[in-house]
Amino acid sequence: MNVIIIAQENAKFSTGQLVATPGALSALTTSEITTALLRHQRGDWGDLCQEDIEENERSLREGSRLFSVYHSAGKVKFWIITEWDRSVTTVLLPDEY
Repeated sequence: MNVIIIAQENAKFSTGQLVATPGALSALTTSEITTALLRHQRGDWGDLCQEDIEENERSLREGSRLFSVYHSAGKVKFWIITEWDRSVTTVLLPDEY
């Protein structure tokens, strides 16, 4: 499965290299991954509590790791994590962490 993300005008940060775990690739569609990655890059952190949203906003300013939580159409929970240096963004299932 190949996912290609085009840099978007309203992106808040660079994702770096995009990778996905085997579990995420088998549980999610290309469309679900692409949509979530675009949301993540725009700063739409998905299903996070207010405290975690505020932590991500701090991380944007201070250069720390960014974390988002989404759910697929089939109710599969998955995470997207962008490393502090913005070199890699990973799509994974919680049990693969």
